[in-house]
Amino acid sequence: MDKEKKEKMEANFSIFASSLSMQALIFLGEIDNPITHKREENLDQAKYMIDTLAVLKEKTKGNLDASEANLIDNVLYELRMKYTAKSGRL
Repeated sequence: MDKEKKEKMEANFSIFASSLSMQALIFLGEIDNPITHKREENLDQAKYMIDTLAVLKEKTKGNLDASEANLIDNVLYELRMKYTAKSGRL
């Protein structure tokens, strides 16, 4: 692997939070499951992913830059709204 590809693959907070968000969207049935290529709803798993992001937000409070804090706030808001619309609870 060349140096340019290694740099692109470095983990960072935004990519990690986005990947958790994508998993939640899959469980909410908002996007296709990459394995089955179908939209499948699993609200218990979606709630777990949302709760995981909330824990991540709490545990990283004061350690995120403005764009990271904004990302996690926005992601949590959107996921919670989608979850509430589908389940009627949160």
